[in-house]
Amino acid sequence: MDLGPVREQALLAALLLRPGRTVTRQQLLDGVWGSEPPGTGAKVIPVYVHRLRKRLDTPGRGTGAAESVLVTVRGGYRFTPANAPGGTWVDVVRCEELATEGRAAREAGDLDAAAAAWSTALGLFRGEPLASVPGPFAEGERHRLTEQRLVLAQDLAAARLGLGRHAEAVGELYALTAEHPYNEALAALLMRALYAANRQSDALDVYAAARRRLVDEQGVDPGAELRQVHEAVLRGDGSRLPRTDAPATPAPRRPRRSELPVDIGKFAGRDRELALLVADADAGVVTVRAVDGMAGIGKTALAVHAARRLADRYPDGCLFVELHGHREDHEAAGRQRVLRRLLRSVGAGEGEDSEDLDELAASWRAATAGLRLLLVLDDASSAEQVRPLLPAGPGSMVLVTSRQRLTGLDADRRISLAPLALDEAAGLLTRIVGGAGTERERAAVRELAALCDRLPLALRIVGARVQDRPLWAVEALAARLTDDERRLDELAVEDRSVEVAFQLSYGQLPPGEQRAFRVLGLSPTVQFDRLTLAALLGLPPAQAEQALEQLADASLVQQVTADRYRLHDLVAVYARRVAATRPDEAAAARAGVFRLYVTAARCASDWGTSVPDAHGSGPFTDWEDAAAWLDAAGTELVDVVGQSVAAGHADDACRLAEGLVDYLTRQGRFHECRTALETALPPADRSTEQRLASALRTGMGIMYGLQGRYQEARAWFTQALDLSRRADDPHEQARACAGLGTFANLEGDAAESMTHFAEVARLVGSLEHDDWLMGSVMTRVGDIHHQLGEHDQAYDRYTDAIALAERSGSPRLLGKTLLRLGRLQLDLGRPAEAAGALGKAEDLARRLGDVPLHSAVLDRLATAEAHLGHPEAAADLRRRARALLDEQTGTDSEIVIRHQLVWYGAATEDLTSARDFFARSTNLPVTEANRARISRVLEALGRRGRGQGG
Repeated sequence: MDLGPVREQALLAALLLRPGRTVTRQQLLDGVWGSEPPGTGAKVIPVYVHRLRKRLDTPGRGTGAAESVLVTVRGGYRFTPANAPGGTWVDVVRCEELATEGRAAREAGDLDAAAAAWSTALGLFRGEPLASVPGPFAEGERHRLTEQRLVLAQDLAAARLGLGRHAEAVGELYALTAEHPYNEALAALLMRALYAANRQSDALDVYAAARRRLVDEQGVDPGAELRQVHEAVLRGDGSRLPRTDAPATPAPRRPRRSELPVDIGKFAGRDRELALLVADADAGVVTVRAVDGMAGIGKTALAVHAARRLADRYPDGCLFVELHGHREDHEAAGRQRVLRRLLRSVGAGEGEDSEDLDELAASWRAATAGLRLLLVLDDASSAEQVRPLLPAGPGSMVLVTSRQRLTGLDADRRISLAPLALDEAAGLLTRIVGGAGTERERAAVRELAALCDRLPLALRIVGARVQDRPLWAVEALAARLTDDERRLDELAVEDRSVEVAFQLSYGQLPPGEQRAFRVLGLSPTVQFDRLTLAALLGLPPAQAEQALEQLADASLVQQVTADRYRLHDLVAVYARRVAATRPDEAAAARAGVFRLYVTAARCASDWGTSVPDAHGSGPFTDWEDAAAWLDAAGTELVDVVGQSVAAGHADDACRLAEGLVDYLTRQGRFHECRTALETALPPADRSTEQRLASALRTGMGIMYGLQGRYQEARAWFTQALDLSRRADDPHEQARACAGLGTFANLEGDAAESMTHFAEVARLVGSLEHDDWLMGSVMTRVGDIHHQLGEHDQAYDRYTDAIALAERSGSPRLLGKTLLRLGRLQLDLGRPAEAAGALGKAEDLARRLGDVPLHSAVLDRLATAEAHLGHPEAAADLRRRARALLDEQTGTDSEIVIRHQLVWYGAATEDLTSARDFFARSTNLPVTEANRARISRVLEALGRRGRGQGG
């Protein structure tokens, strides 16, 4: 592979040779550039990493920071090794594994297996390691790997001698001694191989040459081993040769100690997490694996279960220490006390009486330097608490559990636990309570598991409460758990309580994070981001983001995506309970977050700037930013309207429903739009802001009119006009009249339409300038001139409307007017000009996500391309329009486009496709406005079918 410039190769090496470990940017700078970092400093690192991802990542995998083998983590970067999901093999890691296998085989007396492992390991080398790769890190690794290769070669040669394969050893040893002329161990091995091959004279020559080099060039005599081999060869006495092929005699070991808690046997799920914890580890280092998660998530159960699976690999014992990092009835365990206890566990009393932390930690490292231990540190409060407790013996493993994400602890695996999957949770509950044989019993258990938020602690508590009880008891408890006010009270038995577990986590937070946690319980949506918390707290988004990250580290908030978070259900119940103790704080938080949603809806709405009391765009840069933020809320937007009504913020509910009309209808989300308006209408009629009652009825009229339900639309607009006249509100009168005029024209009554539009112009003249409303009227008046064949007047009105739309910053009005201008230019026989206007409209419609507008623009653009002599481009544009409409529920304008596309298919002899598309089209709501169109298309299709014998 082409891995790019040498500096990028050096950075890659610095990550590959630390597999599974976080490497900070400073470490990368020091390792790649040393004392002369680049002038751009750490800014160059992300650029190099991005380039390496593009070269390394396989097709289809993606080059994002989350999918790549080079992962961006908090504090730096990490290379994903092979034994991690989606990982990649590294030959250096494989070489170390083979070297370890070879040593284990030699200790077991199996020299054939040892030689095979070492030979395979040496075969992984290709010339000089990291050749030409610059930087201090690469230089150090080059020396280390070269030395590793030499040790492997010596071990392999010794094994071959032990197996009597002298001839194989001789050639390799000659080459190695030439490369390393001062290595006495190689010279000794070569002499032994030559002597075993009956080449005594050659063996003595090797000694003479080695001695001469050492004396003449180094000024030293040969060492004891080389002299001993020389004497044995000189005497012809092989019994005097030192043995190198015998396995090492194991040192006597103290009795193995196991302190692991009882594994109760009711362990469910966690297969992936368990596999990560019990995966093979590097035998040459101390391996640390950390498990974090919210209270009651099952961290200790997982760690103990994994430890029991690993126990046989650790001959010197399995130790378990409860650090009491989050226990109300225990003071956090002091590190000195824990170290003294650990020293006693391994039979090392020296230094035990000391009170000095450093001295005790040194005694612990010395006592464990020759041991291979498994140590479980449960419920740690911080990385600082854990570091002095790590043993020193190579091959040892430490499993750490904590409610905190211990980012300051060097670990080769970090596992953040989520609640169990529903099937796993139901399975665990079934094993506890028994039964669950009938369909009704299984359904009751699944409901109970869901109400426990699939949290193992909660599952065990309810399991204990209903154990061996009849089915009605399970169903009764499930009914009580559906009440948020009672749920936490029900999840308690003897010394176990979900609420107490949450209280301990909450109590250890600083005051600022406690406040952030409380108000997050008031979030009107399940998922939230930094803007939501900023509005709840009344703080800048950057501070809110920091609070979210700290709460995520404390396992009280779950990070769903890079910028979206959520509270688990039971945690949210607890947060709301705590928030209720501070009513003034809760009221201010709710007011702030509802204002945020109102601002977003108005900013995303094309006519938001035409609404009175619309104060800027808040934290949103433009309408696209606001629309994207609303998109993230999904179908919960209607719930926000309902919650604001329930919380006593009726005016905010009305303003939000009003603002959502344009946003929702352009996406065809009419049911949601109607629900939001119907929820807000009753409080609007009681609101002190009189215009809201009329404004919401205008919204209802727009929604029904866009679906072609003109009679309902007319009724709502009429109500809105009546209310606004009684309130003497010229602005709302103008909006209602504009709606009546628009849909009167669509019903074919141009005269009535013009009457309404004249009234709008009169009313707007009495107002402060409203570019959006006037631009909308100009567009509709242009439509009427276009229908009457008054093309010059239509063109003037459209250009006026375009200028007003641009001035008001209304992209949808601009897109709709450009579409109309394009249609006019097509009728005037100017397809090139039409294509220009329609191209601009297509870009706006796509960015808006306005499917009816987008499909209409594509249809007209196809006509322009056909007139310009581009039939293939025209056909492609119509296919795109059809694909868009296949995903929509239907608006009146969309139905028109559907029928045009059906006719186009029939006209181009594509009858099968036309019929299929038409069948889907007729499933849409049939209104007075489009019933005649459907009849005409059916008749046309029938004629063409009969003409073709169909």
